[in-house]
Amino acid sequence: MRLSLKTKFTLATSLLVLLVVTVVSSLYVARLMRQTLRQQSETAGFVAQQVYDACVNALTEANERGEAPASFNSADLRDYVQRAFDASTTLDSLMGSDVGISPTISEITISDSDSIVMVSSDAALRGQKIAGRPAISSLARAGFFQQMRELLGPAQTYEFSYPFLLQGAPFADIRVGLSSALIRAQIMPGLASASYWALGSVLISTLLAFLVSSIALAPVARISAQLDRISAGQFDAEPVVAQGDEFGAVSTKIVGIGKQLRDVREVFSSLRENLDQVMSGLEYGMLLFNAQGRAVLVSPAVEQFLGLPAEEMRGLTVAEIFPPQHPLRGVLHIEEDQIEPTEGTEATLEGSAGPRRTGVTVQLVREHGVRMGTLVTLRDVGSLERIGSQLQLSERMAVLGRQTAGVAHEVKNPLNSMRLWLEVLKANMPVEPEPQQAVKMLDSEIDRLDRAVKTFLNFTRPVELKLEEVELRSVVEEVLDAARPAALRAGLQLEAHTSSDVPGVLADRQLIHQALQNLVLNGCDFTDRGGKVTVSLNRASEFAVITVEDSGRGISPADQKKIFQLFFTTRPGGSGIGLANTFRFVQLHEGRIEFESELGRGTTFRIELPLARSVKALAEKVSDFDKPVAAEQT
Repeated sequence: MRLSLKTKFTLATSLLVLLVVTVVSSLYVARLMRQTLRQQSETAGFVAQQVYDACVNALTEANERGEAPASFNSADLRDYVQRAFDASTTLDSLMGSDVGISPTISEITISDSDSIVMVSSDAALRGQKIAGRPAISSLARAGFFQQMRELLGPAQTYEFSYPFLLQGAPFADIRVGLSSALIRAQIMPGLASASYWALGSVLISTLLAFLVSSIALAPVARISAQLDRISAGQFDAEPVVAQGDEFGAVSTKIVGIGKQLRDVREVFSSLRENLDQVMSGLEYGMLLFNAQGRAVLVSPAVEQFLGLPAEEMRGLTVAEIFPPQHPLRGVLHIEEDQIEPTEGTEATLEGSAGPRRTGVTVQLVREHGVRMGTLVTLRDVGSLERIGSQLQLSERMAVLGRQTAGVAHEVKNPLNSMRLWLEVLKANMPVEPEPQQAVKMLDSEIDRLDRAVKTFLNFTRPVELKLEEVELRSVVEEVLDAARPAALRAGLQLEAHTSSDVPGVLADRQLIHQALQNLVLNGCDFTDRGGKVTVSLNRASEFAVITVEDSGRGISPADQKKIFQLFFTTRPGGSGIGLANTFRFVQLHEGRIEFESELGRGTTFRIELPLARSVKALAEKVSDFDKPVAAEQT
């Protein structure tokens, strides 16, 4: 049980007072007992002296009566003294009165040299031999604890012995017996009084200590409440204790610490938002475990690999995230919630989209040579390969664009000259049908070549994006409405599956509309009558995902590497510009486009565009990095 500071202070004060009172009371009781025993010893000596005098008077009276011993041997002398004592009424009355008056004397006895009782205040002892008893003087000189043990123990008799001389030689002993029970009865009132005073002192000191501690420690309760508010995120602007003592200084310092914590908390909150934003934009799955093997940081992309939300995995141990039958457990070399470092390892994970090749890297986090944690990185190997292919395609298209732009400029000038000279030639040609037909054919071919040059120039010309927040659901509906007549003529079925919880994206509405329309029309062109084209809109983390799936003929593996190239087409009469433009428009919006196709089963295109709020938040966070921390706090 935990005790409060006030209780501890009160108990400490009470125990200190109890200790002092105990010491003082013990000294008082020791002095009382020693004084009482000394008085009783003196009283017994006085009584013994009185009895001695009475014995002398008894022998004198016997001598005056003419009595004398038959001889001076010890037996005759004892008989003579016995008769003198028995005949003395003064001796008998004195012994009886002394026993009756003294509260501690239990009996008075006169015994001969053989300890045979000659005269006693207790008639039952007459003629009996009594054993020696401890002297009251030795008890009076004993220590305090021995005196307490003797007096508070079983009752016994102490005696004061006074020798009786006859003819100058010891003849008898006058023994005054004092009962320890009677002495204890004399001391008990003093002990009770001391106990009452001690108990009263302790109770009064406890009450006073409680009152004093309540008054003195009242600021502690206010300071404790102040600390509770700080821990709850509420920071006081002024000290809660205004007095100028140590409590006031502590409260003032706590206010200063609270201000520092508030500033640090704001900076930490900003940094954490930055980190969360950066983590949410990562395609890699990252798990950071502490030294005890518990997850402290989990990126949102981990859900795509392990199938659990990042929020649920925070705080779990390695064994809980990777149970014994998990495919990654053998790759990670897990032993008692600890992961061994590894790099460049691959494993296959089953997902909703089928098996996924996953690259695994484990790095140890050390500080001063001590292992502080473990960082596990998961990456989609197949996605990386597709991205690499797209990057190569982008580079090829960029090179092709630069080359075609140069060629187009070089070709356009001669075309303009040819058109001018052709007009001159037409004016000077005979009107016969055959020459005019030849000139007309040349004019048509020059127009077709001019359109091709313009197409080159339009594809390579920089596009000025008109960015706005676009609701993709309405774009999908517009595209399907525009493509539905062509689909009905081709005998195809158009379906849309759009989610209502997809936020808007920051995009050029016309370019996204054109990119999506190209995919839908391309799917209609390559799908036989009775087939189906499905457009879906969903959200994946911080991306909006548009999927266009057809049940058409599919794309051969040889053509899959070329479908985004300019002027590549497998459709009779096709221009080969649509998919190239779609690829370009998606990249202009920092998005991704990928596809899967199988001959005879159809093709699925997937466009991923970053959500508008994630793009804005990232732009704001990036701009915040250029600001000093002090500016953020103000």
